[in-house]
Amino acid sequence: MIERRGIVVHLHHLKQVKALRKYGHVQYISKRMKYAVIYCDLDDAEETAKKLDKLQYVRSVQLSMKPFIKTEFENAKPDKAKEYDYKGGL
Repeated sequence: MIERRGIVVHLHHLKQVKALRKYGHVQYISKRMKYAVIYCDLDDAEETAKKLDKLQYVRSVQLSMKPFIKTEFENAKPDKAKEYDYKGGL
């Protein structure tokens, strides 16, 4: 499976949204907030962000940090004392 990374692109105008397709897969476009979410390969994400930032119609570019966030937690078991507190109110 290919690792992907999200890029949030803030735009001045939404006319050029179709031009963003050549930089990656356009997942979401917000008309009110004037931004688009693009997904591209993890290896090419930083280069793509630099290319996007140089475009005239782009206000700013943010890279998603989700691939680097740890999603496995140390203490996955719920606390017994908290369980009894919740059941006591019913």
